[in-house]
Amino acid sequence: MPKYSDAMWADAKKKCRLNMEEIELAKKLGLNPRSLIKNIPSKSQQWKAPVGVWLREIDEKRQKKSAQKQKRKEKAAEQKIKETSS
Repeated sequence: MPKYSDAMWADAKKKCRLNMEEIELAKKLGLNPRSLIKNIPSKSQQWKAPVGVWLREIDEKRQKKSAQKQKRKEKAAEQKIKETSS
């Protein structure tokens, strides 16, 4: 995974109107500065959410999927314990 320079992140922060928390979130999600800049909605893309909102939506979806996966694991482990004790 290439390391992107601080200048590129600063440029993305300025162009996308993000704060440091949103930049850290983008890094955590594995996005790069170019992908953030490419997802800036144009005037003809009124349906597209601003980059900061888009990042939070991605994070919420990933957290929801992670929680569901954890619940399935716990349920499977619980059923396995019941089967072995029977």
